[in-house]
Amino acid sequence: MTDFLLLAFIFLIAGVIAVPIASRLGFGSVLGYLLAGIAISPLLAILDVDVISIQHFAEFGVVMMLFLVGLELEPKRLWAMRGQLIGLGGGQVGLTALLVMGAAMMLGQSWTVALAIGLIMSLSSTAIVLQTLNEKGLMKSGGGQSSFSVLLAQDIAVIPMLAFMPLLAMPELVDLAHGAAGDHGDEDHGHTISLVAGLNGWQTALVNVVAIAAVIGAGSYLTRPIFRFIAAANLRELFTATALMMVIGIALLMSLVGLSPALGTFLAGVVLANSEYRHELESDIDPFKGLLLGLFFMTVGAAIDFELLGDNLLLIFGLTLGLMAIKILVLIGLSFVFGIHGSDRWLLGLSLAQAGEFGFVLLSFSVTNLILPQDLADKLLLVVALSMMLTPPLFIFYDRVIAPRYTTAADEPADEIEEQGEIIIAGAGRVGGIVRRILSAAGYSLTVIDYNAKHLENMRRFGARIYYGDATRPDLLHAAGLQNAKILVIAIDDREKITGLVRYVKGIFPDLPIIARAVDRHHVYELWAAGCRDIIRDTYDSSLRMGRSALEQMGIPQDRADMMVDAFNRMDRASMISLADAYDPDIPVMENENYIARVREIIGPREAELHGQMMEILETGEMPEMDEA
Repeated sequence: MTDFLLLAFIFLIAGVIAVPIASRLGFGSVLGYLLAGIAISPLLAILDVDVISIQHFAEFGVVMMLFLVGLELEPKRLWAMRGQLIGLGGGQVGLTALLVMGAAMMLGQSWTVALAIGLIMSLSSTAIVLQTLNEKGLMKSGGGQSSFSVLLAQDIAVIPMLAFMPLLAMPELVDLAHGAAGDHGDEDHGHTISLVAGLNGWQTALVNVVAIAAVIGAGSYLTRPIFRFIAAANLRELFTATALMMVIGIALLMSLVGLSPALGTFLAGVVLANSEYRHELESDIDPFKGLLLGLFFMTVGAAIDFELLGDNLLLIFGLTLGLMAIKILVLIGLSFVFGIHGSDRWLLGLSLAQAGEFGFVLLSFSVTNLILPQDLADKLLLVVALSMMLTPPLFIFYDRVIAPRYTTAADEPADEIEEQGEIIIAGAGRVGGIVRRILSAAGYSLTVIDYNAKHLENMRRFGARIYYGDATRPDLLHAAGLQNAKILVIAIDDREKITGLVRYVKGIFPDLPIIARAVDRHHVYELWAAGCRDIIRDTYDSSLRMGRSALEQMGIPQDRADMMVDAFNRMDRASMISLADAYDPDIPVMENENYIARVREIIGPREAELHGQMMEILETGEMPEMDEA
C-alpha cells in the first residue's frame, strides 16, 4: 500500500507542478506532462518502477478519449466522413508506410522488417493531437477535422495490421525462439486470455463480427433500460460506476477477440451519440480520461532510455526527424488532392507528424511475434517517444509562425470597396449580422467587412452586400472610408483583434465613436483602457433576459421583474466603471493587487445596496434612486 501511495504521489506532484508552468509559457499541457515524466524518471529508476506496465494501464485513457469522441459523432456525420476516412486517412497510412519501408530498406533492413517498421510508424498520436487541438480551439477548423479523420482511419487500420504483421515473422528469430523453448522445456511463461486463440481466419473474422454486433446491439437497446434502472437509485456515484463498467466491458470484449479496445469504445460512443444520457456519460468519464492521459504522457517521458539515446544520439535524432519529414510531406501532398488550403494544410501536416501511442503496442507485439529483434525495437521506441515530444513545439510553430500568415482565413485578395457608407461594421457573423440588418432597415448606408469567405458567399446569395477582407488591416479600413465614418461597429470574433483595432483607430481618430464587442468582463476593461466607451458584452443582454424570466416564473409581476433586472444592470455597470481605472492590461488579474483591493472594497456594499433596492421594488413597485458613489 505504501509503495502505491508513494508512486501515485510522485506522478501527481510532478504533473501539478509541471503542467501549469508549461501552460502559462504557452507550451500546452501535453509538453508539461512529458517534461514531468522526464524529470521524475531518475527517481522512478531508483525505486525500480516498471514504467512500461504503468504505461499499459494509462493507455486506457486513450480508450476513454475515443469513447468521448464517439459521443460527439452521430452515425450520419460519420458516414459523411467516409471519403476523408478512406481517401485521406487510408492514403496517409499507405503512402507513409511505403516511404518509411523504402527508407528502412536503404538503411539495410530486410523487406519484412522494413514493412513492419513502415506500418508501425505510419500511425500518429490520437492522444496528443486531439488533446492539443481541443486545448487550442482548433478541433472545429478544417485542418482539425481533417486531422481527426486521419486519426480515426489510423485507429481502424490497427486491426488489419495486427492480423497481418505475424506473417512477417523473421525465420532466424523463429528458429532462435524454438531453440530457446527446447532448452527450457515446456515451462509455461504465462498466457493471455483470448476468445480467438486457435481459430482459423474465417472463424476469427466471424467472432469479430459477432463482437462488433454485440457492442452495437447493446448500445442501441440495453443502455437506456440500464441507465433508467440506475437513475432510480438517485446515486451519482452509481451512475459513474455504470459508465466506467460499460467502457471497461467493451474494451475487455474487444481485447478478448483481438480487436482494438479504442475502436470498440469509439463505436459504442457513436451508437450512444443520440442518447439522452450522452451528456451525463461525458461528464462522468471526462475526469478519468484526463487523469489517465496525463499519466500516459508522463510515462512516455519517463520511459526514455537516456543511456541508449546517448549511445545512438545522432542516429535516433536523424531517424526521428526523417520520419517526421516524411509524414509532413505525405500529408501536405494529400492536402492538395483533397482541397485542403491555407493554414489548414499546415495544421494537418504538422499536427500528425509524430508516431503514436499505438506504436508502443505494435513494437511490443512485433518483438513478441518475432517480427523485429529486441535491439531494433528499443531504438524505434526512442524514435516514437521523441517524435511525440517534438509535437507540442510544432503546434507552437504553427501558432506563432504559420497561422499569422493566414489571418484573412483564405488565399483570396480582399475585395475592392466601391462605396463608402456612413457606418462601418467589422464582422458580419451572428453579432454583426443582426446589427447590419437593424441599421440597414433604418435606412443608413453601411460598409460591412468580413474575412470568412464561405460565410460571405452564403450571405451574398441572399442579397447582402458585404466586402471580403480583414477589417483590422489599416489600408482596408481607410479604403472603407474610416476618415469620414460616423460610427465604427466592431463585431469580429477575436479578442486580440478587437482590442488591437480599438487601439489603432483611437490612436488616429480619437473622436470617432466606436461600439465594440467584448468577449467577457475582463475584455471590457481592456477595451476601456484602449479608449472605447461603448462596449457590449457577449451574452450579457441575453443573460439579463433569462434572469428576468426566472423572476417572473417565481411569481413576480413582469413590470417589477423588469425594474429588478434594470437595478442589477445599473449596479453592474457602475461597478465596472469604478473598477476599470484599477485594471491594468499589462498585469494578470490575479496579480493586480490594486484591482483585487478595489473589488473587495466595493463588492460587499454594492451587493447589500442591490438587495435593498430589489426588496424596495417588490414592496413599492417603484424604481429607487441608486447611490453613484
